[in-house]
Amino acid sequence: MRVALFGTGRIGRLHARLLSTTPGVDELIVADAIAERAIEAAAETGATAAPTVAAAFERAEAVVIAAATTAHAELVRASVDRGLPTFCEKPLAQDLAATLETAAHVERSGVPFQLGFQRRFDAGYTEARRLLASGALGTLYNFHLSGHDPEPPHESYIPQSGGLFRDFSIHDFDVIRWVTGREVAEVYADGDVRGFPVFARYGDVDTGVVTLRMDDGALGVLTVARHDPLGYDIRAELYGSKDSVSVGLGPRTPLRSVEPGVPPPAGPAWPDFLERFHDAYAAELAAFVRVAAGSEASPATARDGVEALRIAEAATRTLHEHRPVRLDEIPRD
Repeated sequence: MRVALFGTGRIGRLHARLLSTTPGVDELIVADAIAERAIEAAAETGATAAPTVAAAFERAEAVVIAAATTAHAELVRASVDRGLPTFCEKPLAQDLAATLETAAHVERSGVPFQLGFQRRFDAGYTEARRLLASGALGTLYNFHLSGHDPEPPHESYIPQSGGLFRDFSIHDFDVIRWVTGREVAEVYADGDVRGFPVFARYGDVDTGVVTLRMDDGALGVLTVARHDPLGYDIRAELYGSKDSVSVGLGPRTPLRSVEPGVPPPAGPAWPDFLERFHDAYAAELAAFVRVAAGSEASPATARDGVEALRIAEAATRTLHEHRPVRLDEIPRD
C-alpha cells in the first residue's frame, strides 16, 4: 500500500518513522507546506518527498494527515473525495461547527476514516477498559484523570489552540468515553492562571479542573496543567466496587511518594507525549493500515471526534459561565 503523509513537523516526523516500518506499507510519500521539511523527513525514513500536495494525492492509496490544525478539514475533505482511506490527527477541524460539517462529509463519503486518538491503543488504557467491561472492577464509582504537560506551549500557539480543554484535555475526554463505554452527561469546570500570565492575554488558563457526570451516574474529576516541572504526567485512576486500578502509574511517572521508606520512581520521567505514547502511536498506525485495507472497522471515527469535542466545548463554556453545562446543550449535528 502506498501511503501519503501530509505534514512533517514534530508529530509528522514520528509518523514518518513509524510508517516506514509498519507492515503493509510498501511505499511512503511525504509532503509538507515547507518543502525542505519533507525532504529531510524522506531522507531520514527512506520515503519519497512529493513536490506538491497534489502530487502526493495522485500517488496515494491511503492518506495520513499530520499537518497544521488549520489544514486538517480541507485535507480530510480532499482525501475522502478521492475515495482514499484517511487517517487524521486530532482535531478534525478548528472549531465545533467545522468539525460537525467535516464529520458529516466523511460519513456521507463512506470512505474508511480514522481519527488520531492514540490513547485507545495504549496498553494501560486497554487493560482498564477490559477490566471494566469484564466486570472485574464491579460498579464504577468514580475516576480521576490527570493531564500535566512538562512545559507550556510557545505564546504563538496559544491564540490558535482553542483553549486548555479543547487543546489538551480532548484526549482525556475521548479516552474516558472509550474506557467506560458511556457518554458524559454533564460537566463543571474551573481554572486559573497559576504560573504563566501569558495565557491571560488570550482569555485562557494554564491550570484547570473538570468534574464529569457520566450518563450512568459515575463521577469523575480531571486535573489539567500546562506545567509540571518533573515531566509529562498522564494518568487515570478507576475506583470500582470490586477493585481499583491506575493507568500511567509506573517507574517513569513524574510523581514521588513522601511516605517513609517508599523509594522514588526509578525514572527517568516521561519527557513528552511522543515518548510516553510511542508504542500506542505505532499500534494506531498499524490499525489504520488494516482499516485502509478493509480488514477491520475504524477504531476511532469522525463521530468520536465530534463527541470528544462536544465535552471540551461544554467544559470551556462552564469555565466562562461558572455553571454546570449539560452535554445536550452542545450541538451534535
